[in-house]
Amino acid sequence: MAAAAAAAAVGGPQPPQPELPAPGLALDKAATAAHLKAALSRPDNRAGAEELQALLERVLSAERPLTAAADGEEAAVAGGGGGPGAAEEEALEWCKCLLAGGGGYDEFCAAVRAYDPAALCGLVWTANFVAYRCRTCGISPCMSLCAECFHQGDHTGHDFNMFRSQAGGACDCGDSNVMRESGFCKRHQIKSSSNIPCVPKDLLMMSEFVLPRFIFCLIQYLREGYNEPAADVPSEKDLNKVLQLLEPQISFLEDLTKMGGAMRSVLTQVLTNQQNYKDLTSGLGENACAKKSHEKYLIALKSSGLTYPEDKLVYGIQEPSAGTSTLAAQGFAGATGTLGQLDSSDEEDQDGSQGLGKRKRVKLSSSTKDQSIMDVLKHKSFLEELLFWTIKYEFPQKMVTFLLNMLPDQEYKVAFTKTFVQHYAFIMKTLKKSHESDTMSNRIVHISVQLFSNEELARQVTEECQLLDIMVTVLLYMMESCLIKSELQDEENSLHVVVNCGEALLKNNTYWPLVSDFINILSHQSVAKRFLEDHGLLVTWMNFVSFFQGMNLNKRELNEHVEFESQTYYAAFAAELEACAQPMWGLLSHCKVRETQEYTRNVVRYCLEALQDWFDAINFVDEPAPNQVTFHLPLHRYYAMFLSKAVKCQELDLDSVLPDQEMLMKLMIHPLQIQASLAEIHSNMWVRNGLQIKGQAMTYVQSHFCNSMIDPDIYLLQVCASRLDPDYFISSVFERFKVVDLLTMASQHQNTVLDAEHERSMLEGALTFLVILLSLRLHLGMSDDEILRAEMVAQLCMNDRTHSSLLDLIPENPNPKSGIIPGSYSFESVLSAVADFKAPVFEPGGSMQQGMYTPKAEVWDQEFDPVMVILRTVYRRDVQSAMDRYTAFLKQSGKFPGNPWPPYKKRTPLHPSYKGLMRLLHCKTLHIVLFTLLYKILMDHQNLSEHVLCMVLYLIELGLENSAEEESDEEASVCGPERCHDSWFPGSNLVSNMRHFINYVRVRVPETAPEVKRDSLASTSSDSLSSLQNSGTAQVFSLVAERRKKFQEIINRSSSEANQVVRPKTSSKWSAPGSAPQLTTAILEIKESILSLLIKLHHKLSGKQNSYYPPWLDDIEILIQPEIPKYNHGDGITAVERILLKAALQSRMNKRIIEEICRKVTPPVPPKKITAAEKKTLDKEERRQKARERQQKLLAEFASRQKSFMETAMDVDSPENDIPMEITTAEPQVSEAVYDCVICGQSGPSSEDRPTGLVVLLQASSVLGQCRDNIEPKKLPITEEEQIYPWDTCAAVHDVRLSLLQRYFKDSSCLLAVSIGWEGGVYVQTCGHTLHIDCHKSYMESLRNDQVLQGFSVDKGEFTCPLCRQFANSVLPCYPGSNVESNLWQRPSNKSIQDLIKEVEELQGRPGAFPSETNLSKEMESVMKDIKNTTQKKYRDYSKTPGSPDNDFLFMYSVARTNLELELIHRGGNLCSGGASTAGKRSCLNQLFHVLALHMRLYSIDSEYNPWRKLTQLVEEVNSQQGNEEQQPEVPILYHDVTSLLLIQILMMPQPLRKDHFTCIVKVLFTLLYTQALVALSVKCNEEDRSAWKHTGALKKNTCDAEKSHEVLLSFVISELSKGKLYHEEGTQECAMVSPIAWSPESMEKYLQDFCLPFLRITSLLQHHLFGEDLPSCQEEEEFSILSSCLGLLPTFYQTEHPFISASCLDWPVPAFDIISQWCFEINSFTERHAEQGKALLIQEARWKLPHLLQLPENYNTIFQYYHRKTCSVCTKVPKDPAVCLVCGTFVCLKGLCCKQQSYCECVLHSQNCGAGTGIFLLINASVIIIIRGHRFCLWGSVYLDAHGEEDRDLRRGKPLYICKERYKVLEQQWISHTFDHINKRWGPHYNGL
Repeated sequence: MAAAAAAAAVGGPQPPQPELPAPGLALDKAATAAHLKAALSRPDNRAGAEELQALLERVLSAERPLTAAADGEEAAVAGGGGGPGAAEEEALEWCKCLLAGGGGYDEFCAAVRAYDPAALCGLVWTANFVAYRCRTCGISPCMSLCAECFHQGDHTGHDFNMFRSQAGGACDCGDSNVMRESGFCKRHQIKSSSNIPCVPKDLLMMSEFVLPRFIFCLIQYLREGYNEPAADVPSEKDLNKVLQLLEPQISFLEDLTKMGGAMRSVLTQVLTNQQNYKDLTSGLGENACAKKSHEKYLIALKSSGLTYPEDKLVYGIQEPSAGTSTLAAQGFAGATGTLGQLDSSDEEDQDGSQGLGKRKRVKLSSSTKDQSIMDVLKHKSFLEELLFWTIKYEFPQKMVTFLLNMLPDQEYKVAFTKTFVQHYAFIMKTLKKSHESDTMSNRIVHISVQLFSNEELARQVTEECQLLDIMVTVLLYMMESCLIKSELQDEENSLHVVVNCGEALLKNNTYWPLVSDFINILSHQSVAKRFLEDHGLLVTWMNFVSFFQGMNLNKRELNEHVEFESQTYYAAFAAELEACAQPMWGLLSHCKVRETQEYTRNVVRYCLEALQDWFDAINFVDEPAPNQVTFHLPLHRYYAMFLSKAVKCQELDLDSVLPDQEMLMKLMIHPLQIQASLAEIHSNMWVRNGLQIKGQAMTYVQSHFCNSMIDPDIYLLQVCASRLDPDYFISSVFERFKVVDLLTMASQHQNTVLDAEHERSMLEGALTFLVILLSLRLHLGMSDDEILRAEMVAQLCMNDRTHSSLLDLIPENPNPKSGIIPGSYSFESVLSAVADFKAPVFEPGGSMQQGMYTPKAEVWDQEFDPVMVILRTVYRRDVQSAMDRYTAFLKQSGKFPGNPWPPYKKRTPLHPSYKGLMRLLHCKTLHIVLFTLLYKILMDHQNLSEHVLCMVLYLIELGLENSAEEESDEEASVCGPERCHDSWFPGSNLVSNMRHFINYVRVRVPETAPEVKRDSLASTSSDSLSSLQNSGTAQVFSLVAERRKKFQEIINRSSSEANQVVRPKTSSKWSAPGSAPQLTTAILEIKESILSLLIKLHHKLSGKQNSYYPPWLDDIEILIQPEIPKYNHGDGITAVERILLKAALQSRMNKRIIEEICRKVTPPVPPKKITAAEKKTLDKEERRQKARERQQKLLAEFASRQKSFMETAMDVDSPENDIPMEITTAEPQVSEAVYDCVICGQSGPSSEDRPTGLVVLLQASSVLGQCRDNIEPKKLPITEEEQIYPWDTCAAVHDVRLSLLQRYFKDSSCLLAVSIGWEGGVYVQTCGHTLHIDCHKSYMESLRNDQVLQGFSVDKGEFTCPLCRQFANSVLPCYPGSNVESNLWQRPSNKSIQDLIKEVEELQGRPGAFPSETNLSKEMESVMKDIKNTTQKKYRDYSKTPGSPDNDFLFMYSVARTNLELELIHRGGNLCSGGASTAGKRSCLNQLFHVLALHMRLYSIDSEYNPWRKLTQLVEEVNSQQGNEEQQPEVPILYHDVTSLLLIQILMMPQPLRKDHFTCIVKVLFTLLYTQALVALSVKCNEEDRSAWKHTGALKKNTCDAEKSHEVLLSFVISELSKGKLYHEEGTQECAMVSPIAWSPESMEKYLQDFCLPFLRITSLLQHHLFGEDLPSCQEEEEFSILSSCLGLLPTFYQTEHPFISASCLDWPVPAFDIISQWCFEINSFTERHAEQGKALLIQEARWKLPHLLQLPENYNTIFQYYHRKTCSVCTKVPKDPAVCLVCGTFVCLKGLCCKQQSYCECVLHSQNCGAGTGIFLLINASVIIIIRGHRFCLWGSVYLDAHGEEDRDLRRGKPLYICKERYKVLEQQWISHTFDHINKRWGPHYNGL
């Protein structure tokens, strides 16, 4: 209301009515416009200008949307209706007229378009638009093209993809700053400025006058419509209302921009002209309205926390907005980076409502850069104020589109970019407060990406508008709002602040637009250079990065499980990646050459300063606080990555950028802490922190993060290790991993910091870490291609991968401009070098695989690198998977039969700068650890595993590979003060230390340890004591004491005052062991060297004494050519042999000592070291392990059995291994058929009381109706012209026929003359399992009570077969009866055909009484109900009188017909293959026939009407004529469908049927069929042929077998039918139907056979099912003769030498000519009146082709481009989820509410109409096929795959997709065989919502 009131007040002084132009004027707008234009064209145009101004004043002020006439006011507020609508329309009309200057507006538009010098496309789109990106043509990674420009350019062979725009965008075609010209489309290739004529001055003259007023008017509306939102109430409603009212105005502007370049340049002038703006908006002058408007503008500025320059006293000191001060380098000169120490002017920020409180401001020093640029909001032009309101209104889509549509105008582009930068801080403040931040973010990026992707523009605004300063400052400002005190290290006194990851700003990624812009501009070299040169900026940036250092700190829960698992870690990882790592990669991409050394020095310098500040702030000395870890150390990672770049690309000397030793020691602590924590997390030590901590550990190494997180961390540790004292480093590692106490020779020890159950995995973790540290070369000398190759091999070794998952898993540089683009040339070439492509295959179970890449054999052989695999696995099971695959490869290729150990892989040479890293391998501390561990493993101490041994050997081997060359290292060993270890080893070279024997070791052990007892014994024997004194004291070894000493030395060396360093309290834990009282000292006798331990280990591993024999004694060659393939792969034994060989090679001494050790026969390893108790636990462990392995084996075996069972049970096409059905067993035992119940497991016959039933699935099917009569498959329409009309489908033809019959004949008779069920017929299928019906009922009851969510609906009777789990929904009762019966019935009788005909008639005449109420009969009734309910009513009721019994009758025999026809289709449309067929085993037709017959016999046909009479008796002429007039006649017998007659006759007989009755029926019907064929043939041919045949046939009429000669019969038919009018109507239009071929006797015979074949096939199938006779197999050409003899139509003595004649099968029950003439008479009497229809009914198309789905185009793009923009026929909008039916090609909306009818959405509705409940739809936007079956649906998968054989669901990757014919065939097969329910497993209910 307030708005309206204010507006009303504004409108007060000028009552709107009289101000309108006079009516005459209004009517004649065109004349006025023409007049004004003329006036303005005069040289002295002041008068004209004033007149125009006055007119515009009147017209446009009348256009107040919020100032309606008083009475319209309420309406205006309510919804903007009422008065103003008309006025606005009027105003727009005026504007259009004035612009056109009196002409028509449309002509004006056309005229302006002619002058469009459009070299740029510039089409603007919004979210969800489908656009293209071509990496080959793009210069900027953000380049995008609209579909039209893309398809008109040539991008063949390029790396392009289609994508759905997230935030909107604009087409870059024609812009050579963003893309290469070769990629421009045809329209934008011509640089067209030259040939476009100049714009005539008078064309756009009016526009220059009218538009400023129009835009000003728009701005006034925006000013007045805006009300400051109350503190917390979102005011979107009001804003949206204003925007709705302004819709027409903004659309009008948008249309102007689309007129082309000429109009755009006028608009640019108007928008950027400062004079215009000043004149119109200053708010001075006497117009109260304008004043008011200006006041609102100032209020809006104020409330935004911005000031208008006029109010300021001093320029440039008090900044306009919190975050927009320029940070000059000097401002930071004295400050050390934390905001707290800066001078702060605590000025209250206006947005206090956000609860941000006081913001610390950075006071500017005197040397401020040009402050006026930062004076943001002094608006000097329309453009600037328009942008201001666009921001205020939170970026309405229409405004954004208008502003972007103007961008092709170069002058505008520059002005707009500057304006945007000027408002940048304001934009971000608005975003932070916004309630719709997602939408707003997208709109902001939509704009900024267009501006900042252009390097030239970005450079210009960086120089002129200080873009970088603004961005960094705004970023700081944004993050400052959510800082908290860091709790890392010293909780109380920490001065460090970090971002709080729980804040909305981080959780919702609100900072994303800002960071995205920042990354975008840093990708331009010129901008990045400025950033790297500006020290002030770098300081600020490091300050920003330090906010993330140590965020999301985890503290290990030691007591209870944490109550609430926080999920903040997502936000933390995302923030580090986006806000820290991506800008870092952007900067790194510009530091590639020597000349950029300076930049690296700058970054490293400020990075180290920031790190030093951080260590000070968290109060860090030398020990990290226990039980905490943060995964976020962005400062460490910046430092590491710039170091790496400096050495790799810029040839910088590493030492020149490294700090002192003390700093290095600090630097290594936190990354090392993370590595140790990873091991702890994997050892389940953090389990009380919940799952999220595992999530963090996984994310840290995951492919998108690893090269910004774990890789720099490990590299930094490698750098530290290469420069620090190796003993210090090694002992630090073991201490961090908490396994120091474990490294003792004693068999028992106490660990103060670790539980025993975690020791083993932590020790494995520590050793694995050392192996990774020493063998990884990612930053230490590998080239980019080598890295790519190593990454790819590691991923492929874990699992076969699809192309897209490989692209995803290979860590690419996160910055898109870095050069290594996924999919680039190097990627593809490396991939083809290391992997083989496995094409997608199909498993019988129906699961579809994608195309996969699998490693080549030589990769397994030479390149498999377990270290890289361990580094890159997110899940530990992947390491196992890689090893299993490696094992399988070795077994298969015969290289190694057993369980291999991870192979040792040669490394690429180290870069010289990092040579120091190898000193770790040659330090005594490591050697002592290795010696101790080897000894412990040999003595079977607790908590050691094969993995430990494997890593120990790996480290020894690494040391041997990287040893110093000189061997005379013993003499040179230092004799200075560092002799602390000499008692252990003489020097530090591993090669010589290996042979050094260690005799005695003094250990601290618990008093209970076995060593103590022995010690006392030893002391009595004098000689052991004396030897002790001789060798000096025994060695004592304490890692911790060692490390302390080293640390102290380093500190002393680095600074004298560091002596005052106070040790933190924590260190008391680490004081040398001995503090615990119950420890005592013991001396062990060892007398081993590393070499002797290795040899004994070999014996232990091989389980044989003296198993090691030095190979060089036999073959001296080995020492000369050491690379022996036999040592490459193998287990521990091989590894030991390989190491000993290498040791011998390195030194002659070692070689000699190895030989010596081998000569001494080594006594067996003393087992007495293990106490009985320990032995027990070890045995237990072992037994457990074995049991576990056995269990695994059993489970695996069980799983494979189950799988093979499922496959056989599910597979539609594998009859051999099925569970046979014992229904049609034909052995002559006198037993009844026996059935097994799969529920209770009992066997027995089916009885009246306890019937057995078959598990069946009933489903309605329209597959038959989809048969067409032409071979050419229908294609899916992909243009407007192609449409599919269903008139030629089988269903349509049958429908037409039935309705035609119903027009002219008696209804009840019509319903017996045809079959239905072509559409919506009921198909019955079974898995072949049987169950007692009462068992089934209780089974259903239990399912009903089962609360588990099933994929089916029990209420609808659905269930899964209890045995094979196949989907089913009914049970078909088995009719009790013995097998013998059927044998008796099959004996041929010698009765004549006449007798049989009488018997048949009698049997049919007996009324079928329903058997007494038994369980069986009840079940039969209920299953019949099920069958009826399976299909919809419209597919059952065809009668004119609803509910007539004829309907049921027709429906029942049609069910039989449907099932027979479908079986025929499953056999491929003919019976040539013969045999029992795939369907035979599982067929339930026999049972189905019993059920149908039982019900059909309830309806006895009146013997009058029984067609049997007409077929077998001659009727007197008289009664056929009577009563013709008053009622419709019966259907003539020749119009009857013979197959339907067959089923009626058979189902009317009492069951079981006798074979000879069956044959009799078939013979009789064949005569009718043959006559029909002759009639059809006679109609098909022309007049001359007819008379010729009539003549030739008549001559033979009296020969002996005239009744079996088709010529005679044909001529007789022709002569009979000639009596009627059938042939008369042969006009010209009929010629089309007549086939042009001349009929030879052969072609006639072929026609007759083809006409009869379908009937013979169905009949043979029926006979096969009823009597269990096998079908013979045959060639296609002899199918007719074979089937007819099998049916008993052919006399058995028939000889097949001379050509076969179909007529010889005829066996006329009555004289042929009499019966034919009787049949023809019926036809003639009908054609008297309806000759046309009479002919149409006679020609039946019997030859249907098999049903097929529509043929799809090769390339998916053709479908996509046509359908994804196609509009819905109901609402004419483009549907959100378009889909197309693959059966009939109908376009439907998935889930579209517009097309909903009675709560059914369109897809569900269509599936019922088109497929009777089965629908197959292709989802256009997802490329996926969805199946609807009844009330369930499932996603089937895609039949379109990309070049690498992968699906692209939802088109996420947007690569070109091609049809996969095999998959489509599988889909079609499942459709035809009705097996969707069985093969697809993931079904869900759709609730009619699809």
